[in-house]
Amino acid sequence: MTLPDSAKDLIRSGALGHLATIDPSGAPQLTLIWVGVDGDDLLTAHLNPHLRKLENVRRDPRVTLSFQATEIRPPGLLEYLVVHGTATIEEGGAAELLQELAHVYLGPEVKFPPMDDPPPGVRMRISVERVGGTGPWTD
Repeated sequence: MTLPDSAKDLIRSGALGHLATIDPSGAPQLTLIWVGVDGDDLLTAHLNPHLRKLENVRRDPRVTLSFQATEIRPPGLLEYLVVHGTATIEEGGAAELLQELAHVYLGPEVKFPPMDDPPPGVRMRISVERVGGTGPWTD
């Protein structure tokens, strides 16, 4: 699926992503993350490759992300974007992506991760399958 430009704009604006993965019990696991855009895919970066969300994705790659926008639509609700997709784990590249995303989420002068020799970590690539929510990405 092609990710609408309006959805890309929202994500690139610094809207935090709420990532839902599926625990081994079948229960949802939710975490707040920084998200980047690469073409029509979404990217996240993680220095620790053994995080629960990553283990969940290795076992079951189905994910959902939501992003809250700032525009209000009648009858008074904020726009929001929901992205359903399939995630894969890519080895390495986490520190570089985190530095890029830090400029969006924390400011242009921030060094992140705040260490001299960060581990390579992993990146999560999310292939978008469906977009929902309320906003121009669904018009």
